[in-house]
Amino acid sequence: MNKKDIAQIRKQFKKENASLNIFSIFNVYITKESSEIYHHQSQPFEMLDPEQQELFLNNFKKMLGGNLDEKLFELKFKRNAENSSQLILHQGLLSSEVEDWKERMLQMVAKMLADRQYEMDIVITFIKGEYFKPTKRRGADAEESSNDAVYSHPFILCSINTTQDPKKELLFDYVEKEFKYNFVLDPVINLNSPIAGFLFPCFTDNAADVNHILYSAGKAHEPDYTFIEEVLNAEEMMTAQDDKAVFEEIIKHVTSDQLNTSTLSNVYEEIHRMIVDTEEEEPPKLDTKDVERVLTMSGLEDISTEKVELAFKDVIDDQNYEIKASSVVPKYNSKSIKINTKVANISISPQDLRYVKQVNLSGKRYLMIEVEEDTVVEGFTMIPEAFAEKVEE
Repeated sequence: MNKKDIAQIRKQFKKENASLNIFSIFNVYITKESSEIYHHQSQPFEMLDPEQQELFLNNFKKMLGGNLDEKLFELKFKRNAENSSQLILHQGLLSSEVEDWKERMLQMVAKMLADRQYEMDIVITFIKGEYFKPTKRRGADAEESSNDAVYSHPFILCSINTTQDPKKELLFDYVEKEFKYNFVLDPVINLNSPIAGFLFPCFTDNAADVNHILYSAGKAHEPDYTFIEEVLNAEEMMTAQDDKAVFEEIIKHVTSDQLNTSTLSNVYEEIHRMIVDTEEEEPPKLDTKDVERVLTMSGLEDISTEKVELAFKDVIDDQNYEIKASSVVPKYNSKSIKINTKVANISISPQDLRYVKQVNLSGKRYLMIEVEEDTVVEGFTMIPEAFAEKVEE
């Protein structure tokens, strides 16, 4: 799935949407003390109060929010896994009986609770639904018709949420004219911040891909590898941070860790151009030839195929590995690069990195920033200096 596919299904989770049909919702309450099922309940989604429906729909949208390879990860199922989650979910997806669907989801819950202790009571929510996508793109002013051909996408979505302790409050009773202590025993389910979840199956080119599952982490850059391997039975994946770290180590190997800011800025610019110029929906990837070309185009000398291939082999032990270009370049149009020193912290965009240099002067290191205008500090315009000496008027 690419970001367009995810955005497409994510925006379906809204009330009174004819393109989305949620057949049933299954909630399972787990207590932290015993890590066992305290209660579970299944019912048609349309039987929920409109307010409850809206709460859950917003929860599902949040679960599908975030960037790919940072918070959302498309994972491939392991082959021949014991008690395979792929098989369980596929059987649940094909099941026409509610009791059979519930039984499959309880199997997934059992896998989630195996050797796992949660800090709070949790609620695991499953929905089984279907969304419809037009086969042809329509104009913004075009009206939908019941005769329009559509792709049908059956799916199972799971959202895991924690509970919060109820608030202890002091109330004033206007009738009795007295202060009263109010304490509600019922825990509050936090649907605003799901701690994990998944969507099965993935959708690629408008077709279901039952060999992949979309996993959602609770926080960006913090995937739960135990959940991925033991619960979902999915293969290990590379996150955006992993790809970035691999790229940085490869560049250090090739350049002997000698790279100035101007060259690094050129590297980012070349890769950003690749991303912008690509006509494919999938983000471009960098193999050994791409890395060699990017470094050469960025002004580095003595770059050879052998050096790059050896760096790939030393860093990741795979000369055929491809690095996602989008994982390498910091957000290009924002001040996404952080320069931290003991004196000051600076934020700068990748395209402006060329204006920052580290220079040595009289045995000391200085951070120099090229600017076109006068620098104003606390309302005072700074007097230009040359070589750390005051300029004489």
